[in-house]
Amino acid sequence: MDLESIWQQAKAPKPNVARPIVMIGSGGIVHDAHLPAYAKAGFPVAALVDMNRERAEALAKKFHVPLGTSSIEEAIRFAPKDVVFDVAVPAKAISDILPQLPDGSAVLIQKPMGETLDEAIEILRICRSKGLTAAVNFQLRWAPNMLSARALTNSGVLGELHDMEVNISVHMPWELWSFLSTAPRLEILYHSIHYIDLVRSWFGNPRSVYAKTVRSPRTPDLAATKSVIILDYGDDKRAFIASNHSHDFDPEMQRSFVQWEGMTGAMKAQMGVNLNYPAGLPDNLDYIVRDGCSWQEAPVSGNWFPDAFMGSMGSVQAYVQGEANTLPTSVEDAIDTMRTVEAAYLSSDRGGVELPPIAI
Repeated sequence: MDLESIWQQAKAPKPNVARPIVMIGSGGIVHDAHLPAYAKAGFPVAALVDMNRERAEALAKKFHVPLGTSSIEEAIRFAPKDVVFDVAVPAKAISDILPQLPDGSAVLIQKPMGETLDEAIEILRICRSKGLTAAVNFQLRWAPNMLSARALTNSGVLGELHDMEVNISVHMPWELWSFLSTAPRLEILYHSIHYIDLVRSWFGNPRSVYAKTVRSPRTPDLAATKSVIILDYGDDKRAFIASNHSHDFDPEMQRSFVQWEGMTGAMKAQMGVNLNYPAGLPDNLDYIVRDGCSWQEAPVSGNWFPDAFMGSMGSVQAYVQGEANTLPTSVEDAIDTMRTVEAAYLSSDRGGVELPPIAI
């Protein structure tokens, strides 16, 4: 097993020459992840748009962006013709923003792809009708430890994978996102959607979904913030997501990991951003193979936030420039993640099987 050659494959896609970016939205995720990632990757940002012009101008000044404006039209006039649009607005606003972009544009859309499957279908319809090359920012696929896990999987040293588990037990300060206070759907749509998409990237679409999402008595005014989701891949694979965002006790006992098991090896990746959020802890990846005597730590350079955002934007840019053959999180693929999310909510609403009666 040539580990060095395996780790060399753990790279996010990146264009040879980056196209300029028009950033639409200037919320916390843009400040904390998008713009720092693009600065690190050397992706130029030509303009930043927000409904609040003063906020757009202030953020543009901080990150040395030439234009901050409240007008998408002004940003389009100002920027070069070959820009990539990065739409990071609330899910409800996506279908209003996309029609304003030039036909044939390249676009990266912040997840979720709408708040419901119907909204996702409308977004897909708009992208098709305008000929947009569009992807959804399911950036967890591009986190450095996930790239290492993918490279290890592709090398074959783990054998056939038959088990994938996502386990989250943390305290999430939902109050940081004011729009979530009235959201009818919360945990699965805005958080576990990442893990649903990640499982799909390994195993494809599930046959069916079993799920239950529930409110926490610690946050009674919010929609459900705890979930268990089982993705059915038949009788020889197990895949599930267990998330609890109300575990506000000793940080030493908090958990945030993905674990895979294969016939000849296993991996476990820590997603540190969920631990002590928003400060976070480092990401890592541990692995074991049958011919090894103990768990080893894989080399991981960077964290989900902000480094994965270089991969999601890089994948769009490399694809539109003909330097990559696939666009992994295209809207055509992302619609299946939204279908899986919808199936989880439907399963939760319909409930489980009642205990069968017995006659004695």
